[in-house]
Amino acid sequence: MPVPLTKLSAAEYDHILHGQMTPTMAVRYLREGRILLRSFAETLRTMYPAPDLAERLVNFMLSAEPGSSHESVSRRVRNWLSGRNLPTAREDFYRIAFALQLSEQQLNYLLGAFTGYGVQYRTGWEAVYVWFLRNCRSFQEAREFFATLPPARGAEQLRQGWTSQLTHEVQNEFLMVQTLQDLRACYLKNLDCFGRLHLRSYYYFERYLDQLIHPSPAWAGEEEQNYSIETVMSNYLSLQMPAARKRSSYTLIQKLIKQNWPNATALKNIRNHQEDVPRKLLMLLYVVTENSLGASDAYRELDESYITLEERVEDHWWTLNAMLADCGMAQLDTRNPFDWLILYAISADEDEFMSDRMEQVIASLFEEDAPH
Repeated sequence: MPVPLTKLSAAEYDHILHGQMTPTMAVRYLREGRILLRSFAETLRTMYPAPDLAERLVNFMLSAEPGSSHESVSRRVRNWLSGRNLPTAREDFYRIAFALQLSEQQLNYLLGAFTGYGVQYRTGWEAVYVWFLRNCRSFQEAREFFATLPPARGAEQLRQGWTSQLTHEVQNEFLMVQTLQDLRACYLKNLDCFGRLHLRSYYYFERYLDQLIHPSPAWAGEEEQNYSIETVMSNYLSLQMPAARKRSSYTLIQKLIKQNWPNATALKNIRNHQEDVPRKLLMLLYVVTENSLGASDAYRELDESYITLEERVEDHWWTLNAMLADCGMAQLDTRNPFDWLILYAISADEDEFMSDRMEQVIASLFEEDAPH
C-alpha cells in the first residue's frame, strides 16, 4: 500500500492490484455498483458530525443571501445532502466552509474532491476569502473587504519572467499575511498575476499533448509527423467513449465516467487558453502517453523486467498524485469510478498498454446492448 488510505479506499486499491481482474471482470464490477461511492453529504457529515448540519447550512445561506426564499434555500440544501446534485458555484463551497467553520485544509479537500481543483490562490476573491477563513473571520467580513478591492484583469498565460509555479508563489505570499493592511497590500501587489486558469496544469497538458501531436520525433531517425487535434482525439483520447451527449439511459457509474469527457473542440479551446485543463483530461493524458514527457524518458527503470507489478503500480500512484497535487487537483480516490478506472489502467502488466486496458473496459461498459 503506497500511502495511508481509508479502509474502504484501501480495499479498492488492493482489489484492483491483487484481484487479477480481466477487463470483463472489471466491467462487471463497475456495472454491479460494487464501488462504495464517496458522496458529498458523507464528506460534509464527516467534517461536521453534529445533527444540525442541514439547519446550520440553511440559516447561513439565508443570512448570506438577504431576500432569498427560505423554501428555495432549503430545497437547495436538501438536494445537496440527498445526493441529488452538487453546489454549482465555487462560492457556495466557501459559504459551506464558513457556515461549518471548516479549516482551509478541509475546504481545499472539499473543492478538490467535488470540482477537481482545490483552492485557487490565483483567483483574487478565493485568495482573500480563504485568508478570512484561515484566520477565523466571518464570511460577511470577507465579502465586504473584497468589495473594496479593484478587480483583477486576468492573466491566463505565462508572461515574461513568470514560471509555471506562479500559483504556488502567490499562495506562499498570502500565507505570510498577518493583518488586513498586509492582505490589501498583498492583493494589490499580485493584481496582475490573478487569473481563473491553472497555469501549472498547462505545463503538463502541453508536454503530454506534444507527445501525441508529434508521435515520431525527428531525433528518432524518422520523418516527423504532425497529427491534428482531431486525429489526436480520435486515435488516442476517445478510447471508444460514445460521443453522443444523451445520457438519460446511463447508470450512475456510466454518467460519472463519461462526465466532461474531452472532445476536439475542448482540446482546441484548452490549447488556446480559452478553457481550463480538466483533471480528467490530465489523467487521460498520463495514461495514453504512459507518462512520457519527452526524450528524457527514453529509459525508465520501471520498464525493467525485475520491477514487480506492485512496485510499478506504486510508482505510478506516487507520480500521478504528485502531478495532481502540483496542479492543485484532488488526489486519486479509488471510490471515484473514473479514478478507479485510472488505477485499473496503470495496473497493466509491462507487456500491456495502459490505454488498451482502459479502452477495453470503456468499450464493454458502454455497449449499446449492455445490460444496465
